[in-house]
Amino acid sequence: MKKSRAVVERALKDGDAHYGINTGFGSLSKQRIGEADLAALQRNLVRSHAAGVGEPLPRDVVRAMMLLLAASLARGLSGVRPVVCETIVAMLNKGVTPVVPSVGSVGASGDLAPLSAAALVAIGEGEAEYKGRRMRGGAAMKAAGIRPVELSAKEGLALINGTHLMAGRGSLLSHEASTLFGAATIATAMSIDACRATDEFLDDRLYRARCNQSMREVAGRIRDLLGGSEIIPSHIANDPRVQDPYSLRASPTVLGACWEAFGSLNAVLEYDELGAVTDNPLVFPTTGGKGDILSGANFHGMPLAIPLDTIAIALCHIAGIAERRIYLITGAFEPESHLKPYLSPRPGLQSGLMIAQYTAAACVNEMVGLATPASVANIPTSAGMEDYNSFGPRSAAKAARSLELARYVVAIELICAAQGLEAHRPLKSGKGVEAAYKIVRSKVKKLTEDRPLTADIEAVSELIRDGAFAGV
Repeated sequence: MKKSRAVVERALKDGDAHYGINTGFGSLSKQRIGEADLAALQRNLVRSHAAGVGEPLPRDVVRAMMLLLAASLARGLSGVRPVVCETIVAMLNKGVTPVVPSVGSVGASGDLAPLSAAALVAIGEGEAEYKGRRMRGGAAMKAAGIRPVELSAKEGLALINGTHLMAGRGSLLSHEASTLFGAATIATAMSIDACRATDEFLDDRLYRARCNQSMREVAGRIRDLLGGSEIIPSHIANDPRVQDPYSLRASPTVLGACWEAFGSLNAVLEYDELGAVTDNPLVFPTTGGKGDILSGANFHGMPLAIPLDTIAIALCHIAGIAERRIYLITGAFEPESHLKPYLSPRPGLQSGLMIAQYTAAACVNEMVGLATPASVANIPTSAGMEDYNSFGPRSAAKAARSLELARYVVAIELICAAQGLEAHRPLKSGKGVEAAYKIVRSKVKKLTEDRPLTADIEAVSELIRDGAFAGV
């Protein structure tokens, strides 16, 4: 960091214009700024760019953004003093979390508005949360014993000109999507036995022929979950059904495709973005020379925006096929399933789980709108200087909402499938399915009479979010 900072200090004395160091920003970059105004330039940048609106971002998202900001600065190509990075790290360690409005970044030229809201607190302004209280940024820094940083040339720009919101939120989404996927796979296996379906479509030879390893792994996982099932062999004889509906039979194919979409985001994060320096310009010290200050577009979010948009599409299919299985279970239109309509103990007098399927349908319908990519529509900014933006933060926000809705749908499937298993007792499903059944029953009791279902759905959704099914 000290070497790149020395390059910036030398650049201030060479008489040349250097973007963001002694010039204005964006379309104002042709404006030279005098030495006496350089500190004010950086403060004004942070203040003016803190123009976000809407509900604050979740605390974990803000902290993820700050962590990646500190990591990027620490790689020594941003031209800032160590104290800038150290201040961000101190805020993380002591629990000073800036209040960051959720809407405002277009995902190019960095996540300007969200990062500016965080940078405001670092300089003793803005708003922050500290020990459960929302207060002025300066008061939070003082209470935490952190001295606000006084910005010097280039440092304000380095704080706000990166893809750290997109990458941070994407990382959290990647983890949560993986947790959801595991629960969705378990729910699929539970539904197979709830519907008294066959396991023939899980035969490994089918997926070897398809040449798709992800599908093969999903099918293998479902086979393992159903291993030892007493329900599957109970209806091998005298069952007139030849094939099961796609929502069962094609589940490894659909889930496998979704897993590959998740893998694309993971690869971008793990191999690229989490180790990247994404502000502009970057400072490259040279041996025996003054160094190079290069302007580029590392701040552009398209490498993240496209896989984040794809995640929202994949989540639609996880929830969509789960809703179809919920419909299959609750509809009870297949006599061989041996299920009562809506899994009601007394259909007609009691509606059972009828409206749970409606809720799943409503979730899926909203997800369809959320799956429209944010990255394909361009709106220029900065008087045309920034004429092609990624809108990656909107891709991430839509994916986050979609994931929340998908959790509800999978939770509903687990509740319905667990109730479906009750109809086949004393026969038991596979060891893995029965373990998952017990987790569901730890929060949601067997349906014996009508009751409000909201708390049940919320409880199982929380189990999924907290990774309760990960050990099955």
